[in-house]
Parts: sequence; structure tokens; C-alpha cells
Amino acid sequence: MAGFLTRLLPKRLRKKGVSIPVVRLHGTIMAGGSQFRPALNIATVAPLLEKAFSKKDAPVVAISINSPGGSPVQSRQIFQRIRSLAEEKDKRVLMFVEDVAASGGYMIALAGDEIFVDPTSIVGSIGVVSGGFGFPELLKKIGVERRVYTAGENKVILDPFQPEKEGDIEYLKTLQLEIHKVFIEMVKMRRGERLADEETIFSGLFWTGLRGVDLGLVDGIGEMRETLKRRYGPEAKLELIGGGRNLFGRRVPGVVSQAGATELAAGAASGLAATLEDKAMWSRYGL
Repeated sequence: MAGFLTRLLPKRLRKKGVSIPVVRLHGTIMAGGSQFRPALNIATVAPLLEKAFSKKDAPVVAISINSPGGSPVQSRQIFQRIRSLAEEKDKRVLMFVEDVAASGGYMIALAGDEIFVDPTSIVGSIGVVSGGFGFPELLKKIGVERRVYTAGENKVILDPFQPEKEGDIEYLKTLQLEIHKVFIEMVKMRRGERLADEETIFSGLFWTGLRGVDLGLVDGIGEMRETLKRRYGPEAKLELIGGGRNLFGRRVPGVVSQAGATELAAGAASGLAATLEDKAMWSRYGL
């Protein structure tokens, strides 16, 4: 009906070119988040995806991904939501990598029917990592006695204030292997015969966009605006689907709730640690 009514209008009043919704997913992937540390997760991303895929006249949804990874659960849920909406609305998904789509970021990128990169983008890191710190001698030095009471012999597994136990490490590795297996299966399912016969693909290594094309991890080199206009015509319009804004006026991927004075103070107190953690994830890829 909308198309019929459009044809009745004089040509000068008709809308020229298709409008293509664009969703930008930027940041580390984790549950929660705050005004001080916006995060990519299913709760913040879902409203943007729903809005983008609801554009009936759009032939495709374009998604820009820029993430060093994070929670495998949140990454997989975002991936699944994109694929579910794509099938439900019968739309193709074009994924465009900015600086990096590594680990969980690459898992999300797999939701694209095609993945485009910059030659200098970083892609891959198909693996699982867990990190932390150990302080078994710290308490003794400052004169503090640790007291822990449990029901269940494994309730204090991987306690950072106790010496590492070989059994704890082995158990953690079994969990990592299970998650890694799921990740590998996702890559094989989505990339299929496009993958090169290269044994290091699933080793956790990461590569430039150019090498990613050779390995079949991505489909080609392409900047979003140029690629979309080449495919859908020079008059195609890119419509950025926006979320709320954080305390500093920066747009974040999702709705930002209002925080009271107590929450803001707590966020400020933890802001430095959060910033350092984020920086460590990005710097792993030279960013």
C-alpha cells in the first residue's frame, strides 16, 4: 500500500533512494554496565536491533562492530538475536568491522551474511581466556586473617587469596574448552566452505583484515557508506539507529537509566578500575 501511494505522488515529492538502518555496536561485551562504563549486552542492544529490523522498506540492516570481546554469553545472545530478527523479517545483514572484532566481537560479527573490514582491522582471536590476580601473601603482610566457611568443598575454588590449586586450574580449563568448542562450531556453521584450511584459525590468534579475507574469516575489504551506495544506489541513505546518552552526553548502545547521587558516587569510585580493565582489553590488539 505504501509503495502504491508513493507512486501517486509527483516525482519531485517522492522519497529518493532506499533508507538503510545502521546499528553501531562499540565497546567491551559484558552484563550490566553503568553511566561511567557503557557496555555491550543483550539488554542494551536489543532495542536498537528491534528498531532497525522493523524498517519494512529497508532491503538490508547494516551493523558496525568495534569490540575486543568480553562475555561469551552476552556475545552469543547478541548473535542469536540478530540472526533471529534477520530470519523473522527476511532481511540480509551486512557487518562492517571498525578497529577490531576479536573474540566475542568476532562472535557477534558472525551474525552477518557478509563481513567487511578495513585492511588494518583486527579480526579473529577465536578462543577463550580467563584472567585475574592472586594475593595469597598479601593478607599476611598487612596483618589480616582470612576466614571463609563453606558447605561444599569447591565453594572457594580459584579464591584469589589462597594459593592456586592444580585441580582448580584443570577444572577451569575444562570449562574453557567447552566454550571454545561452541565458538568453533559457530564459526564453522556461519563461514562454512569460505574458511581456509589453516589449523591456526581456532588457536586464538588474530589477524589484520587483509589476512582475514585470505583465511575466510571475513568476505572482503569495504567501508560501510561506499559499499552500501555501490550496492543499493548512490541515493541510498544511511539511517543511524541511536540509543540513549550517558552522563557525559555520549550515545551508548541502549537505554541509559537515571542514576541517583549514591549510584553516581559509586560509579566514580570504580571508574578508574573499569577504565584500566577496558584499556587492557583494547591494548591486547594494539589499540
